[in-house]
Amino acid sequence: MTGIDKAAVENLLKTFIDPNVATDLVSAKSVKNIAIDGSNVNVKIELGYPAKSYIPALAEQLRQKLTTLAGIGNIQLDISINIAAHSVQKALKPLPNVKNIIAVASGKGGVGKSTTSVNLALALVAEGAKVGILDADIYGPSIPTMLGLSGQPETLDGKLLLPKISFGVQTISIGYLVDPDQPMIWRGPMVTGALQQLLTQTQWSDLDYLIIDLPPGTGDIQLTLAQQIPVSGAVIVTTPQDIALIDAQRGIGMFEKVNVPILGLVENMSIHICGNCGHEEAIFGKGGGLAMAEKNNIELLGSLPLDINIRQQADSGRPTVAAEPDSRAAEMYKAIARKMAAKLAMRARDYSNKFPNIVIQNT
Repeated sequence: MTGIDKAAVENLLKTFIDPNVATDLVSAKSVKNIAIDGSNVNVKIELGYPAKSYIPALAEQLRQKLTTLAGIGNIQLDISINIAAHSVQKALKPLPNVKNIIAVASGKGGVGKSTTSVNLALALVAEGAKVGILDADIYGPSIPTMLGLSGQPETLDGKLLLPKISFGVQTISIGYLVDPDQPMIWRGPMVTGALQQLLTQTQWSDLDYLIIDLPPGTGDIQLTLAQQIPVSGAVIVTTPQDIALIDAQRGIGMFEKVNVPILGLVENMSIHICGNCGHEEAIFGKGGGLAMAEKNNIELLGSLPLDINIRQQADSGRPTVAAEPDSRAAEMYKAIARKMAAKLAMRARDYSNKFPNIVIQNT
């Protein structure tokens, strides 16, 4: 009996494009092993990003592809996820217990950045990752409200804060530490110091991703954060509106200047669907996000609708991905989260924790 050729299996896998990384499985280094036993094939696939809801479809598509090989027998697929730590700005060191920090930013306010940040964090959890979110908007913290949280965070040693947890997401925010009605009349250095404390004095627990919901704009605070926080990648949130796109362009420029890779662009409020008749209307314009992504040679990770349910669910403390996990909107957030994490998975890894510390002592 003639066996299956290993090279034929590998060449076939080279023709399968993973839509999340936009390249084939072999080039993405996702194929870890191909074992041949006569006509039987065992393929080990390791994805570098959380993809719980994608794995069944991936397995089915791979099985269909492999069955086209002449004489193939039993097909066994072993698909797993391994999320690695990725490199940060050269002058900085990664944070303990946090593999990757992803900054979510916008050039202007009112584009739904915080809502997007929260739902992306929840989507990453749904896809199988351990996730935290840092509310970096000192002047207008909204993450506690969106996740239905309040009250002071606990501390075990009087030094480190324990993150408050909602829907599986570890969170910290200045909103937990101050009166909601108290105005934050702070200058830039005070804000930057507070954020550094929230970041480094929170006892994060083995996070694959820490989402930082940055305040809108590209001023001193944002630039200082981009220079002092070890960020693996950034995501820009915009709307199709011309004025939002102009400000989003400034956000892209800011991250480029501090050598933080941009994982992609999210176009929020891209289209409004009438709840009564189903009519679709591009209230804020059309195609702006795609044009901006092409201009800057970055990926449009996805477009989200202007949906009253998304707003109402965030305001009520149960964001869409948690409130309606099987809805079309939740699927959109999950698809964007997978692409965002997959883009990061294709970037250089951080190996600093692999090397031992060398200590020279006088003897």
